[in-house]
This record gives sequence, structure tokens and C-alpha cells, in this order.
Amino acid sequence: MTDNLSIEQRGLRESATFDRTTIAAIQRAAETGIYDIRGWGAKRKLPHFDDLLFLGASMSRYPLEGYRERCDTDVWLGTRNAKYPLHLSTPVTIAGMSFGALSAGAKEALGRGASEVGTSTTTGDGGMTPEERGQSKHLVYQYLPSRYGMNPDDLRKADAIEVVLGQGAKPGGGGMLLGQKISERVAAMRTLPEGIDQRSACRHPDWTGPDDLAIKINELREITDWEKPIYVKVGASRTYYDVKLAVHSGADVVVVDGMQGGTAATQEVFIEHVGIPTLAAIPQAVQALQELGVHREVQLIVSGGIRNGADVAKAMALGADAVAIGTAALIALGDNDPRYAKEYEAIGSAAGYYDDFQDGRDPAGISTQDPELSARFDPVLGGKRLANFLRVMTMEAQTIARACGKAHLQHLEPEDLVAISIEAAAMARVPLAGTGWIPGSGL
Repeated sequence: MTDNLSIEQRGLRESATFDRTTIAAIQRAAETGIYDIRGWGAKRKLPHFDDLLFLGASMSRYPLEGYRERCDTDVWLGTRNAKYPLHLSTPVTIAGMSFGALSAGAKEALGRGASEVGTSTTTGDGGMTPEERGQSKHLVYQYLPSRYGMNPDDLRKADAIEVVLGQGAKPGGGGMLLGQKISERVAAMRTLPEGIDQRSACRHPDWTGPDDLAIKINELREITDWEKPIYVKVGASRTYYDVKLAVHSGADVVVVDGMQGGTAATQEVFIEHVGIPTLAAIPQAVQALQELGVHREVQLIVSGGIRNGADVAKAMALGADAVAIGTAALIALGDNDPRYAKEYEAIGSAAGYYDDFQDGRDPAGISTQDPELSARFDPVLGGKRLANFLRVMTMEAQTIARACGKAHLQHLEPEDLVAISIEAAAMARVPLAGTGWIPGSGL
């Protein structure tokens, strides 16, 4: 007589260890003998920027008047060695996402949107497309372990070079691009067979440590006549040591990507179980820079789960000079749009849940190489949407900075923050709200 009773009424209780998601994963692995591959980033609950709050001005601090007093947002990147460092109007930049993972139209739209607000975009694996270079005022060229599409002429065309050693979603692992996304054009750019799965290398083929990296950075400087800033990007894991080694190797800018950062495709076990949260990585990176006496001289870009202006302001208050967005930029372009709800359902997903970037069946035409699907995407409209989003993020960050009495986003500091959980307080190294206690600090 239990047919009409709910699960709760039947007294059934789901296991916290073997919940339905875990059971489904075990069953799928047992049936197929293949590990799960997906895109996006970590879905598990992790301490993040939402666990921090700003202390707005009241009596002991004076706020700035929003409509009468300036709050600047510009940032210089690459001032340490480059003849021509980048001067951006906003500290919100676009992270590296490859042509291959994304359609040519999506790459064009990223360039359009970033240029409209005076910030930079980044090539990603697989080389530089004419659409992206043509629409990007400031374009950062990624130099990756795979060397797919690497071209010295394109290095010279770029405005900065980012040497990628790791990614937050998969530090220590390489990326994937499944055969259904290796179109004729992608295959030609990467010198790969068409339609065959591609797996990127997890480490560079021509060096094994920081001394070798220093040689490589000098080679890149010589190729580009010392004009371009050289970034070094690391996935957040042993952040303190990695940042120090990047600086010793000659980096002008260090990019730290936390585990909430997205990816086009990798093993799910990487996404959920390798790396550390963005919130934990920033203070380690800042400490390393401060101990070397180069904080602000070597700029710090933080990525991994940046969603809004509050996240931007919090990252900068913890010591970052700029941030990079990836997943949020794709959503701004039009990914996960509810108008494609039926088509998401047809591929076994839903708007707001879509993470099958590796399959190349994105109905929004963004993470696909399918000609019919990619034709749906309007890069001009997508660029305008992204520009709107970047403006909103910048204005939100300005609003918070003014409320803290700061005339520039870079004037935000840890003293402006408190945490609402013990974990976040310990990771971010700011006091637990209502106390002066920073867990683990002895204070």
C-alpha cells in the first residue's frame, strides 16, 4: 500500500556518501568502461567570493559620492620588462578559449566585446584566427604545451604572450578536443587529422623547470623585440611556489586560475578533485609577490569562477591587479539561453545545466564547429551583449569601491573585507565577521 506515498513518507533516506549522482556515475562507468568527460568547471560547493563581505564606509570611513567623485578602473599589465605594456580601461579581461572549443563567430564576438570596453581577449589553444585578431584591440596569444597552431608571425601580431603551464580545472592535465569538433579548418590550423580526437600535452616539450622556462621567455622576448608583455599562467595548486618560480623565470604578469575555472573538456575526476579554490589561491600568490618585493610591479591576474562586479572587487581587494572571465563571458554571449530549452533537452541537458561543450552540439552556436549551429550565432550581437556585461561588472565593482571610500579599484585592500565562514576566513586571510580572528594566523 505504499504506491501513493512519497519517498519521505516511505521513510527512504539518501546516502550522503552514495547519493543518486554517485550511484549513476558508478553505473555509467560499469556499463561503459570509460571515464566521464565534460566541460564547464567544478560543481561541488566550495568556499568562494560569496563567503566574503565588504565593510562599507559609515563613520570611521567616508564613502565617495557616486555621481560626483571619480573611481578609476584602468590597469597597466606588463610594466616590468615590456616596451609596450597593455593599458586597459577595465581590469576585467577575457580568458583563453580556443578556436576549436568555440566557433569562429564566438571568438570574433569575444574580440568585439572586449574591444568595445577597452580590455583584452586571449587566443586559447589552437592558434590565432583572423576574425579574432581583426576584432581585438588587445589580443593575448597563448603559448601552450601542445604548440597547436603556434606561429612566430602570430606571436609578433599579438599584444602580449601568455605561457600556459596549467589550468585551474585541470592542473597537471592536458585538454581534450573530440573528433566531432575537429573540422577541416580546425584540423588545418592544428596540423591534425580531421575528425580524430585530440588530447593536448600536459607539459611543454622543451623545458622541465624554471631555469628552462627563463630561457624560453628570453627567446620569446627576442622573437618579439622585447615589445610584448610575457604572462605565465598556472593552475592553482602549489600557488605560493609556482608564483615565485614564475617571477624568477622573468614573467611580467602571473595568471592564477582557481579550480572553479571552466574548461572545454577534460575528465570529470580532474574538474572536481584536483586543484584548490580560487579564494585560497589569491593570498598565496600575493604573499609570494610581496616576499619577492614585486607586488604590483609583476601584475597578478586571477581567474576561476568570476561572475559579477562583486567578485571582481573582492579579488582586487585580496591583491589581484585584474581578473579574467571565461564561462561568464560565454553565458553573456548567449550560451545556456532558455530559448533553446527544447534543443538542450533533446541532447540530454537543459538550459542552465549545459556542460557538454566537448560534444559540439551547442544549440546556441557558441561551443560548436557544426556549420548549421554556428550559423545561428551573430558575432555582432554577441559582442554587444558581452560589452554590456563587462560594463555592468565594472560599474558594480566601482560602486563597491566608492562605498569603501576608494578612488580606484586598485585601492581596495584586505582590510575592507570580512568572511562569513571559518573556511573562507582561513583561505582569504581576513577576519571572521564580527571578530578580529583570522583562523590559522594566531591573531
